Amino acid sequence: MKVLKKKLKSLPDKSLDAMFLRHHEEVFKQTDCLDCGNCCKTLGPRLTKTDIRRMAKYLKVKEGDFFASYLRLDEDGDTVMKALPCPFLGGDNYCSVYPARPKACREYPHTDHTKMKKHLNLLEKNLKTCPAAQQIVDRIAEDLGLPS
Repeated sequence: MKVLKKKLKSLPDKSLDAMFLRHHEEVFKQTDCLDCGNCCKTLGPRLTKTDIRRMAKYLKVKEGDFFASYLRLDEDGDTVMKALPCPFLGGDNYCSVYPARPKACREYPHTDHTKMKKHLNLLEKNLKTCPAAQQIVDRIAEDLGLPS
């Protein structure tokens, strides 16, 4: 990944973004996240105040009650889930709050952003969790003639 990351950083922003977007769309046409669910099982998203408000409203509970039941502040002061797997993940990998899910969940695995150069470190971490992200990186590496 080190060689690939260096090459990706050297590409023009628009070219890099277009490459990621193309492969993101191709991979996710063939990917059913419900077959995996690793992100919900092993990663805790950072929640914004907007996320908390939206989720509490969706669940028809007060924000304070929602926070007390499901959330905590981590060592960095970020708001995260109290426990993993995510308490809203069902045994069938469906999310019980899907329409109101956090922004971090909506955007995961962050492979279709503009300004992808800013997201390469996060992407590298997500490769350990998301098979689709790994496929995207493998395809990009192949396009560039590099190992992934």
